[in-house]
Amino acid sequence: MRVIIGCGNLNRSDDAAGVRVVQCLRERFRDDLPADLRLFDAGTGGMEVMFQARGARQLVIVDACRSGSTPGAIFRLPGSEIGRAHTPAYSLHDFRWDHAVHAGRRILGADFPADVTVYLVEAASLDLGTELSMPVRAAVETVVGHIVDAIRGCAPAAAGKLP
Repeated sequence: MRVIIGCGNLNRSDDAAGVRVVQCLRERFRDDLPADLRLFDAGTGGMEVMFQARGARQLVIVDACRSGSTPGAIFRLPGSEIGRAHTPAYSLHDFRWDHAVHAGRRILGADFPADVTVYLVEAASLDLGTELSMPVRAAVETVVGHIVDAIRGCAPAAAGKLP
């Protein structure tokens, strides 16, 4: 099974990029979603990423980022470059998808996918609001296109910043 997880907050403008990608994929495939594909909106619940990925052979995570790059820039990272240990706190509210990847590998072992890819979209705004900025809206469409191509068996883009 392949799992695609969108992360983000729908009420924080461009932070919703990952969730919007999953929504667009649901709309694009409608009733023709491949049987071995699961789409999941994780919102801001990092722990859900670990549980939804359990048993999958491939995991794709999509989220917004703030790296200082041009808004709408897209980065494709191989799973070998991500996954940080979570510093214990009094709450799991700050447990993000990168922590979930690290924890999933340690806790679930072989039941966690070895094939992990992350798409990050550079946000222009994380202010309160429900609309994506124009550059992030265009980037979401680009990421959707890359994922659809991968689902249909076309060669995925190389890791790094996408054009």
